[in-house]
Amino acid sequence: MFEIVAASLNTPTPSPRPGGNALTQVEPGSDDTIKPPKVPWTEGSRTVLNGIGVHLHLEDGEGRVLLGLRHPDSAYAGNLWHYLAGRCERESAVTCLIREAWEEAGLVIDPADVELLHVLHVVDAPGGQPLMQMVFRARRWEGTPEVREPDKCLAWRWWHVTDLPAQLVPYARAAIEGIRVGRIYTELGWPTPARRPEKRS
Repeated sequence: MFEIVAASLNTPTPSPRPGGNALTQVEPGSDDTIKPPKVPWTEGSRTVLNGIGVHLHLEDGEGRVLLGLRHPDSAYAGNLWHYLAGRCERESAVTCLIREAWEEAGLVIDPADVELLHVLHVVDAPGGQPLMQMVFRARRWEGTPEVREPDKCLAWRWWHVTDLPAQLVPYARAAIEGIRVGRIYTELGWPTPARRPEKRS
């Protein structure tokens, strides 16, 4: 388990120009020329940005985990059971988790009650976008799970971790099994790394 700590970087934030974008910077002596911010991790031909997904691992008093049945017309995982989940927008992972919990199931979660349990690095198909899937647990929450987005989720149900549904998103199953045995990281869909040859004496 990982403790969630929020901290601010000691880096000055550029002031937005009137009617401008807060992400642009004005350099002194450049005749007020607007230059886009540099993003160092996009430099280089082999660099690929990864998507970030967040998932809520809730367990009730009987140790059952909460899963939702995806709508059959969902763009992803139709007719499969899955964690309450979402993709990060321009927000932190914990903020995204709390927002999704309220929007999808009417659950209220305090950021102080959130802890990171498991991380999966997933690629669904060769050439597909790599995804970093983060699984968080809320130690406490308010509310009872309810279907608030019926076009995405048909039902919520508590499942025993030893009797999970057959129709379950594969990486969600891998996360639940990893959490059960205390593993904190899983890779899915990636080629197995080649082992370095042993040095000869």
